[in-house]
Amino acid sequence: METTAFVYHPDYELHDTGPWHPETSRRARIVQERIRASELKDHLLWLEPEEAEPLCVEKCHTPAYRRFVEESSGQKRTQLDAGDTWASPESYRVALLAIGGVMMAVDSVMEGRCRNGFVCSRPPGHHARPEAAMGFCLFDQIAIAARYAQEKHGLERILIIDWDVHHGNGTEEIFYQDPSVFYFSTHQHPFYPGTGAANDTGKGAGAGFTLNVPLPAGCGLIEYRDAFQNQLVPAANRFKPDLILVSAGFDAHREDPLAGMHLEDEDFAELTHYVRNLAEEHCQGRLVSILEGGYNLQVLARSVEKHLAVLCGQA
Repeated sequence: METTAFVYHPDYELHDTGPWHPETSRRARIVQERIRASELKDHLLWLEPEEAEPLCVEKCHTPAYRRFVEESSGQKRTQLDAGDTWASPESYRVALLAIGGVMMAVDSVMEGRCRNGFVCSRPPGHHARPEAAMGFCLFDQIAIAARYAQEKHGLERILIIDWDVHHGNGTEEIFYQDPSVFYFSTHQHPFYPGTGAANDTGKGAGAGFTLNVPLPAGCGLIEYRDAFQNQLVPAANRFKPDLILVSAGFDAHREDPLAGMHLEDEDFAELTHYVRNLAEEHCQGRLVSILEGGYNLQVLARSVEKHLAVLCGQA
């Protein structure tokens, strides 16, 4: 079975960050439009999610923080942090739709409707901390997906692979003391958000279950290939995950305006081959990737197409 789920909802566009924000409301739509116009469209299982129940947020975030986002979204466009994270009147509902999307993808993979899946949602999630918004992110969808997979489907070990150019500090924080979720990240360093040092490897029972590979600006496929071959693959082979989740940011591309890495479109295909091979070896191909960063819209759409071509066995 080579079917790949493509999870998308047109209402993802309703999270309004303002006219000049790089995390524009058009990001998910432009990706979806390119894929629907491509030869991949007939190899995909097209799914439209429903909103997650609000309490699902509290798998990884505090009740007070969930209520804060809900109340902030009930008014005009509001800044949620000291940086660039905004909520608009529809943002809370859209964030629940994003969570609903990752839950739908997990269910579809675990129930055998598809081999793997891609969630084309926004806003991104991997910077959202248990008690605070950060870095364009409201709720940490990939962390919630991991907890959901464990609770509903009885999985013991989840591997999260984060190749976004920014370190996923929220995801790391949520699982830093948890040996059931292994977090691997490649990211530009030093860079926003300033976390993700190589010696940050977990704490307590989670010691050794976080693997950060900070890379200097200017790195390209050679350095990423080394990180995946020589650090991710051995770690995954030891951990033996039951499911792999990918924080699929495409902002390490050389043309992305917010970072300084040098990956090309086709390099994301190679990274995807590593991840898919690990899923085939350890967890019957079970893999769900979730859109994180990527702020040059045409580059983002092209790179996602390369990613999907590998997921659905067309490259």
